[in-house]
Amino acid sequence: MQNLGINPPTVQQKPKELTIHNHTRIDNYYWLNEQENPEVLAYLNAENAYLEQVMAPVKPLQEQLFQEMKGRIKEQDESVPVKDGEYFYYVKYIEGGEYPIYCRKKGSLEATEEVLLDGNEMGKGKKYFNIGGYEITDDDSIIAYGVDTVSRRNYTVRFKNLITGEIYKDQIKNTEGGSYAWAADNKTFFYILRDPKTLLGYQVWRHTLGTDTKNDVLVYEEKDNQYYMGLYKMKSKKYIAIVSDHNGIASEYQLLDANNPTRACQTFLPRERGHEYAIEHFEDKFYVRTNLNHALNFKLMEVSEDKTADLTSWKTVIEHRPEVYLESMEVFKNHLVIQEIFQGLSQIRIINQQTKEEHFLNFGEPTYDANIGLNPSFNTSVLRFSYTSLTTPNSTFDYDMETRVKELKKQQTVLGGFDKENYVSERVFVTARDGANVPVSIVYRKDTKLDGTAPLLQYAYGSYGMSTEAAFGSSRLSLLNRGFVYAIAHIRGGQEMGREWYENGKMFKKINTFYDFIDCSEFLIANKYCSPEKLFALGGSAGGLLMGAIINLRPDLYRGVVASVPFVDVVTTMLDDTIPLTTGEYEEWGNPNNKDSYEYMLSYSPYDNVEAKEYPNLLVTTGLHDSQVQYFEPAKWVAKLRSTKTDNNLLLMHINMAAGHGGASGRFATLREVAMEYAFLIDLAGIVE
Repeated sequence: MQNLGINPPTVQQKPKELTIHNHTRIDNYYWLNEQENPEVLAYLNAENAYLEQVMAPVKPLQEQLFQEMKGRIKEQDESVPVKDGEYFYYVKYIEGGEYPIYCRKKGSLEATEEVLLDGNEMGKGKKYFNIGGYEITDDDSIIAYGVDTVSRRNYTVRFKNLITGEIYKDQIKNTEGGSYAWAADNKTFFYILRDPKTLLGYQVWRHTLGTDTKNDVLVYEEKDNQYYMGLYKMKSKKYIAIVSDHNGIASEYQLLDANNPTRACQTFLPRERGHEYAIEHFEDKFYVRTNLNHALNFKLMEVSEDKTADLTSWKTVIEHRPEVYLESMEVFKNHLVIQEIFQGLSQIRIINQQTKEEHFLNFGEPTYDANIGLNPSFNTSVLRFSYTSLTTPNSTFDYDMETRVKELKKQQTVLGGFDKENYVSERVFVTARDGANVPVSIVYRKDTKLDGTAPLLQYAYGSYGMSTEAAFGSSRLSLLNRGFVYAIAHIRGGQEMGREWYENGKMFKKINTFYDFIDCSEFLIANKYCSPEKLFALGGSAGGLLMGAIINLRPDLYRGVVASVPFVDVVTTMLDDTIPLTTGEYEEWGNPNNKDSYEYMLSYSPYDNVEAKEYPNLLVTTGLHDSQVQYFEPAKWVAKLRSTKTDNNLLLMHINMAAGHGGASGRFATLREVAMEYAFLIDLAGIVE
């Protein structure tokens, strides 16, 4: 696969001066943000055509990869049912179906199946389709669900009577998907409305089923556009919670009485900069996960319902521990379950509410991912949890917290002769340049030689405190079976090693994220997992920013890079508060309206630091309707690289003209995009089929 003899697209330079803090940048491609401009659309289509031409020789490989990956999926499949009230709820897929079908059975699993929502029927004829969560009334009779057909994550809520099948006339547009809640009267519905320009959820409204939405009542408005909002009904069903969260800075809860839905919401505890908390109701009190009094990794406290705003009434249940990050909790009548992270690995801790006796689950692999699952039932001793590792397919367990017996309910079926014994996983620690110990999870086939000859794909994300877990991926087998090593670098900016790990990879310490990735790359080369000639990197969104930064800092290290929906024009985007999500990101990246933040962000922004030098082979992907990283960021970046770089390496861009940040919406359409990326990597690795 070479671009020799095929001319890449060219795009006109239209210099625009961008001045702030007495500093001027010239952006020759700023105009590419004009989405309706025919010139812009022509350029994007030209990039797609160029990619098709250049990748034509590997089309058979791409198709083979797609068929392999599709062939590992059990097309007709369903999730383990979850009991909620009288019903068992589950999701199923049918052979050839792109979308999920949501179902339930009453009383027992032998009962007649009820189809709640058929994604295949609902998505028929649509270029993009996604169901963004649903909520069912307490009497199990009505379902509210959100649908997005554009990929901007603006969901239109519809209502369906599950007894008669009637679709109600009520339609609520521009809602936050999944943030829905019903009051106990089974007719009052709460939802979050999104700002049409910033796409931030900013208002909670109350709707009465069967009435005109023009009569809906505003319940709460978030005035600070640096906060993200959420809405859910608590497990006890007594309260509906409105969450305002300023990532890494502060949080605040408003509580609605589910039995008195017209009553005004009450603040649980007023927000205060530096205080983050999360709550769950239990009997006559609340459990509170909080970082109060410098508990960086959080602690667990409790407080009675009537004294939530009185901090002197809060009692400690689990003390803060500097070496353990308290991630989340699940409350049952007789047990309290805590999810923690210790030395980069998930732990599930079970506490008896009466005796206070506690124990941990044992998972027995060097690197893995374990999570508390869906547990809507309150009065039960059975915990549903999920487990996976780099060699173990996604598994669902029921664990009896009294008898301590674990039952595997289902393990993801991987067709095509998969045998986990053919693969090896490792967990190593890399000493970064400043002495930090960075965990790296690695997987490869047993017969792959670790002598420096194998190709290796290194992945990371490293932002927003989002941990990248060592989870199984059946698509990845197409690389491993061709001799690739796959490595996940758990770099700073994530939260794998606790809250400090995140704090040391954001704002004015963001450079640690990039250096950690590079230092992990050098370790993998030095320890003969691969060589520079066969080292590849992959990252998406904020991980795409990572890709842009590392190829500016150390382009010599990588043979090829895949940057998916990359956030690469950091300064310009963060200076434009009309762009969706910008203001909510100030505490992650900094506010460039401040000179010190501007200068620091400018020092690493991939677009601003493109230079006349050699870059690795590069495949960039984006979506025309992306609401999180606008399409013009990667488009501008590719255009600037084309006109600046000095090498003849591949520079390809794929624009999904019908999708947004998450790419294609169907499960098989998604695999086609992965197959394209893998074909790009396999060909560059020189692997001959």
